[in-house]
Amino acid sequence: MAVIHETTMVPTKVELLASWLPTRSWYRGSARPVLQRTGGFRLDDPAGEVGIEFMVVTDTSGEDPVTYQVPFAYRGVPRDGVEDTLIGTSMHGVLGQRWLYDGTRDPVVVAQILALLSGTVQPQAQHASATVDESVAVTTPDIAVPTLESEPVVAEDGSSRTDIMVGAQVPGSTAIVRVNRVLQPGEESSDRAGAGHVTASWQLPDGASVRGVFLSFDGHMES
Repeated sequence: MAVIHETTMVPTKVELLASWLPTRSWYRGSARPVLQRTGGFRLDDPAGEVGIEFMVVTDTSGEDPVTYQVPFAYRGVPRDGVEDTLIGTSMHGVLGQRWLYDGTRDPVVVAQILALLSGTVQPQAQHASATVDESVAVTTPDIAVPTLESEPVVAEDGSSRTDIMVGAQVPGSTAIVRVNRVLQPGEESSDRAGAGHVTASWQLPDGASVRGVFLSFDGHMES
C-alpha cells in the first residue's frame, strides 16, 4: 500500500496543472485557469515505485465552471524518450524531486487501470494511507479485460476524453479504455450492454457532491 505523506510539494500539483492544462486539446478554459482540487482517488503500484493518483480539479476562470480529471504518475527518476508526456517536476518534502507524468501514457498507470476495471485491485483513498475508497464504484465488463502487453502506451486525445488502445478484440475494432477528461455529473456508462466503467464523486464550486463516469471499457469501441 502506498504511504501518503503529509508534506509540501514545490510547485504544487495544482500549480503544475495551471500551466499544463491550457496545452491540452480537451481544455475548455482561458489561458490562465483558476483551479481548485475537488476530488479524486488513488491506485497502488504493486512494485511500490510509481505513485498513481486520479486528480480532479475544477476551473472557474470561464463563464461556467469546468471539471477535469488528470491521472498522474509520480516517479522518482525521469523516463527516457517520453518528455512530451511530462506534466512537470516538483520537490517533495519527504521524497525529494519527483517527475509527474500524464498517467494515460504511463505503462504502470495503464496496467493498474486495466486491473481496476477487471476487479482485481481496489481504489484507494486520495488522502489516507492503506484505505480503500468505498465511494468509487467499479462495474466490470462482461468480457475479459486485457493486460497491457507492449510499450509505449498508445493513446489519443479528443475534445473531452483520452482513449487508450490496449489490443484488438475483433477485426476492425480495438479495445479502448476511455478516460473522461471533462467530467459530467451522471451515472451514464457506455451505451453498449455489458460495458465496464468506474464512477466516482467530486464537489461542485457550491459544495454539492456529484458523481460521474471517470473510466469506461467495453472492448468493442471503434478506433
